[in-house]
Amino acid sequence: MVAFSKRILRGALNSFVKSGKRSRPHWLSLVFLSSLLFASVLLLLDSRYPLYLPKRSAGADNGFAQLVVDERGMPLRAFADKNGVWRYPVSIDEVSPLYIEALLNYEDRYFFYHPGVNPFAFVRAAWLNLRYGRIISGGSTITMQVARILRLQQALAENAEGRASLPSSRSYLRKLQQIGRALQLEFHLSKEQILNLYLNYAPFGGTIEGVQAASFTYLDRDVKDLNHAEAALLAVLPQSPTRFRPDLHPEIAQQARDKVLDRLKRNQVWSEIDIVEAQQEAVFPLKQSRPQLAPLLARRLRAEQPRSAKITTTIDGRLQRSLAEFLQQYSYRLPQQSSAALLVIENETAAVKAYIGTANFGNQRRFGHVDMVRATRSPGSALKPFLYGMALDEGLIHSHSLLADVPLAWGDYRPENFDKHFNGPVSAAEALQRSLNVPVIDLLARYGVNRFSVNLANAGAALSMPKGQPNLSIILGGVGSSLERLVTAFRAIGQQGKTKPLQFVQSPSGEQGRSDERYLMSPEAAWVIYQILADVSRPNEISRHAPTISRPSLAWKTGTSYGFRDAWAIGVSEQYTIGVWVGRPDGTPMPGHYGRVSAGPLLFRVVDHLAARGQEPRAPQQPENVREQIICWPLGTAESQQQTEHCHQRHTAWLIDGAAPATLRPGELGGNMQNPYKIWQSEATGLRVSVACGVADAKSKELALWPLVLEPLITKEKRRAIVIPQPDPRCQQTILTAAAPLTITGLQNGNRYRRAGLNEQPPSVLLRSLGGSGKRYWYLNGKFVVEQHAGEATPLNLPDFGEYQLMVSDDAGGLDSVTLFVE
Repeated sequence: MVAFSKRILRGALNSFVKSGKRSRPHWLSLVFLSSLLFASVLLLLDSRYPLYLPKRSAGADNGFAQLVVDERGMPLRAFADKNGVWRYPVSIDEVSPLYIEALLNYEDRYFFYHPGVNPFAFVRAAWLNLRYGRIISGGSTITMQVARILRLQQALAENAEGRASLPSSRSYLRKLQQIGRALQLEFHLSKEQILNLYLNYAPFGGTIEGVQAASFTYLDRDVKDLNHAEAALLAVLPQSPTRFRPDLHPEIAQQARDKVLDRLKRNQVWSEIDIVEAQQEAVFPLKQSRPQLAPLLARRLRAEQPRSAKITTTIDGRLQRSLAEFLQQYSYRLPQQSSAALLVIENETAAVKAYIGTANFGNQRRFGHVDMVRATRSPGSALKPFLYGMALDEGLIHSHSLLADVPLAWGDYRPENFDKHFNGPVSAAEALQRSLNVPVIDLLARYGVNRFSVNLANAGAALSMPKGQPNLSIILGGVGSSLERLVTAFRAIGQQGKTKPLQFVQSPSGEQGRSDERYLMSPEAAWVIYQILADVSRPNEISRHAPTISRPSLAWKTGTSYGFRDAWAIGVSEQYTIGVWVGRPDGTPMPGHYGRVSAGPLLFRVVDHLAARGQEPRAPQQPENVREQIICWPLGTAESQQQTEHCHQRHTAWLIDGAAPATLRPGELGGNMQNPYKIWQSEATGLRVSVACGVADAKSKELALWPLVLEPLITKEKRRAIVIPQPDPRCQQTILTAAAPLTITGLQNGNRYRRAGLNEQPPSVLLRSLGGSGKRYWYLNGKFVVEQHAGEATPLNLPDFGEYQLMVSDDAGGLDSVTLFVE
């Protein structure tokens, strides 16, 4: 640069000398030479004193606070820069035009026309200073103010140990330095770049710098949304950031703002009506606290994107605020040291609209720093819908397949229900709606534990295995999951069986694609599961079909982990999936709190809130190949495919492609016994015969048999002892007779026992049985109590007042039960 300047200057001097030899120097040559000399000096100074510009790198080194904003650009949480300064990045096109008009017309009307210095402004400033005998005005342009701001930024960069104070600009030497730097800025940068520096670095009081940070701090709104009065206020604030601060001196700030409005009125920049309305608007001392709308999500995203100055999320800020406030109020009803978490996603894009990882951020007694959206916990029964959906696709069941809720054992594993009772014959839909345990364990054993867990993992909802290998207990919560993974999986029920990774940050194009969708179940299975779960009554409703009130369509499932440690409620519609967790982050129990009573009400408060916003949940569209059809128990197949006498009970089921799988044969029956059960019967006697014994009038007949384990829980006329004819004496040797049925002896159904008082010895009963095969397994109110060999008798105390369900089963699957009362 210096050598180039010397060459230009030498060439100009030679030209001037040659022209002087021919004639007297022309005045134009003198002007040219002077300008050239001035330019050369500037080039020399520019190379000697390079212009300082803030670093443009991303993240913590760019001089900006890290800002996490919602989908509309409103702050969710901000993190100050390394000097404690709050400065949010903004560009000219992101600023309200009203602010640009107010700023330029008040500070520098000729900004786009002067070279960085306005001589007329200097003349005016000099006249005012001489008139009043002191410095009244400096005649600074916006470019000169940017030069002064950059000098401070340079001082801060060179003095990393402390914040430098702003050197006084009220001296002629400082003013000359600003002029030189202003010319230098105009040489290197465009007007838009200079103005952009001002918008981002202008002081607005304290540690607030930049118009975006000032707008959020003092006005609680984005700078692009400023009205006339607000634009005028922020335009004047940098002139005296401390004296004009609206949170400290609202009256003085209003006077300064009105001064700006008066000038805009004289210059006819804004209409008189806009000016009058703006002047009537009072300045309030509003000082917003730092935004904390989604603190745990912001912390998470900051860790994932440490070098991003601004992270634009998919969060709906208004929804986030209202739900966070409600969740905090709701948490006060819960025991000490408990918390709650809430996640709302928009199903079509999997965009997260509300993310509340704790009920009370910062409250140490409620573990407010722990993000329970991501925490690994036991899901309880929340995984059951996925197994039923996979079983539908596998053709194991339809929506109303006959299942058995009776005492069964898989090795040493003997599951029981939450209410400690068994319910006998139930449909698949009822078993899922009531979250019964034995039917789902039986179904998982048939489908395959490893297969089930792998399917969930492939769909993006992997389970955390405590011992590395899955077992039957995973379907009841013997595994780890999180609210985030559960919501990911439940979305499939409202989105044709497909999952998708949750979207927390807006994509650069503003659109979320479907390329990363994963398969969990078929659209048909997902729709059937939706219908089953949508028929579950809301908490505190008397009937699931309440005729007096219209409710939004929502499929929902609860879950409660072992020991009342976690309460879950997940709801899904076509538009939204909503997940709720309630519990203690330290894993200690909360007795009496479970999914339906603790998490369910919170879930439906969110649903009602969405409905009030005009976003009422609606059901997915029914697939064309899913239709209602009548099926019959005990065979489980379609009524049209059965003989009339085989249809003991009719049910309306949802069938996929018209397929109605037969009732699963209980594994405890053994052998290859078919259902319908084929026998030979004498037409004359009605007794059971066989072809081998030579009865002439023997004809075949098929009988529909109920599963053996359900025999004690169905009407007598449907039991095998009645349905299957007695053997003909002529065929005793050719007919395989079954062992006598398992029967409880010594106790009659409905027996009542009395206690003399609370301190008296509780009544005792003797557990005895006849018939059956193998060992006996006794259950009291669904809980295993004792194992016996055939012929043994065991005393059992009935300690409390109330009703007792006593059941016994054997190794062959036989079952008998009685109901007893203690008064």
